[in-house]
Amino acid sequence: MKFSTSSTAIALISIGASSCAAFAPAFSNVVRPITRDAASSPMRNTAPLFMSDDNEGWAAPKSAMIGGAGVNNAGEPPFEIRGFSLGNLVIGAGVVITVLSFAEYLSNSGGDGLNVSGLGFVYGIPITLAGAALKYAEIDPVPCITSPGAEAVFDAKATEIIQKIKQDVTRHRYGDEAHLDTTVKKLGLVVPGKAYPQLVELREDVTDDGELAFTMVWQSLETPYKMWADEKRRKRYETFFGPGVGAEVVKIDAEQRLVGIRLTTGGPLSEEYLASKENKEEAAATA
Repeated sequence: MKFSTSSTAIALISIGASSCAAFAPAFSNVVRPITRDAASSPMRNTAPLFMSDDNEGWAAPKSAMIGGAGVNNAGEPPFEIRGFSLGNLVIGAGVVITVLSFAEYLSNSGGDGLNVSGLGFVYGIPITLAGAALKYAEIDPVPCITSPGAEAVFDAKATEIIQKIKQDVTRHRYGDEAHLDTTVKKLGLVVPGKAYPQLVELREDVTDDGELAFTMVWQSLETPYKMWADEKRRKRYETFFGPGVGAEVVKIDAEQRLVGIRLTTGGPLSEEYLASKENKEEAAATA
């Protein structure tokens, strides 16, 4: 029984090493905006302010680092790990290996115990550091607030894109600027040189006519509300997150700079609805 603790340490070393090999982050491919003098750009007036020129719709974020506990460079997760932090798991494995190796070293007077415990120190400390790196790059899942009856409507009417967005942001991500960082960048909602808007929660509700209302709520400290609510950009939301959805911008909390993009199933919003909403907002502002 002299090597019982050593055997446990070696087993944990194998598990921890394989976990780190599978989940070790590569270089991030997040492109940070670069500011330059607007006067030096001859094309400055040929595109909308800060808006991406491509017309592609929403796609799962692509990251060279592991995303969503398994998102590879193709942007699709080959498997999912939900309910716990991968960084915490790797840190825990590294600490256990290191502690067991130290205990083995103190409990054995012979050279054999020292050799086995040495393996634990060799692997345990790097595994702990790898876990700390994952933890540093970790983005926590966002909560999803579901009103009564909305879950059944979501299962029945949510579009494929809405389902993928919910699946993507309700798990841990690693190496990104924020949840849906590529999405807000494509939509022109990132001011160059400023922080990305941070997705803070999802909301699921049922409209008066029985459709699903799916709201993504961001804390937008740097991007002004008027950029979110720009009519041309609002129409872009319908095609970007579509097909089959209407989109509107809602001001959640002006003091905390919370703004939401509300997607409603059933197709694009009618001009009558948008005009009625605008009139209500003007009346509320003048009240």
